[in-house]
Amino acid sequence: MQLKKKSIKGMTLALLMLMAAMAGCIGTEDETTDEGEEAKPAFLDASDAGYTYASDVDNHRSLMQDLCDIKSAASDSNWDEAKNIYTNGKNAEKSDGSFRTLAGFAAASGKNHNYDTFYGQDGAIGAHIMAAMDGTGDFEGASDTVRYQGIAKLTANMGMVGYTIHELNAAVAKADAGNTDNDSGAPHNWDEGWAFFHGPDEHWSCSPAYTMKKRAADYGTETNGVSNALAASEQAMVDGLAALQAGDKAGYDAATETVIKNIIITYSQATLKYTMKMDSNESAAKYQAEGYAFWKTMEAYAAPHTDGCYNIQVHKVFMMGDIDASTCDAFMWTQHQGQGDFMCYNTVTHQVSTDVSNETECDGYSNATFMDMYGADKINEILNLKDASKHGTSYDIAPHLERVWAHYGITAEDIGTYQ
Repeated sequence: MQLKKKSIKGMTLALLMLMAAMAGCIGTEDETTDEGEEAKPAFLDASDAGYTYASDVDNHRSLMQDLCDIKSAASDSNWDEAKNIYTNGKNAEKSDGSFRTLAGFAAASGKNHNYDTFYGQDGAIGAHIMAAMDGTGDFEGASDTVRYQGIAKLTANMGMVGYTIHELNAAVAKADAGNTDNDSGAPHNWDEGWAFFHGPDEHWSCSPAYTMKKRAADYGTETNGVSNALAASEQAMVDGLAALQAGDKAGYDAATETVIKNIIITYSQATLKYTMKMDSNESAAKYQAEGYAFWKTMEAYAAPHTDGCYNIQVHKVFMMGDIDASTCDAFMWTQHQGQGDFMCYNTVTHQVSTDVSNETECDGYSNATFMDMYGADKINEILNLKDASKHGTSYDIAPHLERVWAHYGITAEDIGTYQ
């Protein structure tokens, strides 16, 4: 009996040791699995600024870090590294191991924005950015300072604003088609729009939203230290998401228009600022490059509204907005309802020319003197990076943008005054 007890005890001990060993192995496997799972970065929380995401756009939000890294590389004139991050990506790794890249969007065709149509080429945003990266095109022969400004400003502004507009328009198209599912429908694209426009709070200094912050400070268009344009855009994004989820077309269309309007406000301020500062003896080329990048961000949405009519009597161009040549024939010398002072009135746009003072001068307008996108052409002359003769002069481009602002319902108070 004693031998039997010892045998049982021995077997029990062996069994316990085996179970312990197995438990240890299982425990080791669990620990290895836990260690292999990457923790989600703290900055990828549920919201950025006042906008709470309805879907998972963590990968899209991570792209903002690429913008910061591109800027850092370019600041050291490390064009190869800046281009590598732009084309191959660095921070926005997808589940399959590939990376989301800004170049993947900027160089693509068929995107939901106006840039390709306006510039007459597929991947127009990418073409502008690559010119700065490679020192070609508009940046051929440019200094390191000018190339840096082009790379830093075009990627963060033209690139990301274009990406934002694409996503907002994609959201509207899906909502119009009835797809309002948070994860696969319109709200998801809308979320992506905010991810590209603002991005993580920790990296937003590289975003278009931060440009709104800085330009509002420049022009005194803040309320309690917060950019009016940014506050309006953020609220429009919040309201637009709710409208998309509810299938409220009027609501999400209005939200989209509000975002575009405030983009025009901000990049008007930016272009105004840097063309004005081009009288600098030391930094004119730098300011010209900054103005160029900010202007290119808005040009596709502004230039069509800068048509003018040239008057052969007074030799001035009267800014008209988006018109055709026949509108320049529609001026007449008349009174308001047959009373009061005579004026040179356009029967199509209902504008009164302030450039003429009598009937002969009013007759100086005709379709033969139509000036297509005259205002945009004048701005492009000032911001021609190859024309150093433009340096040393301060320019006021506000007259070229007045009809743009009228089209978008932008007031003088919205633009503000340079502080």
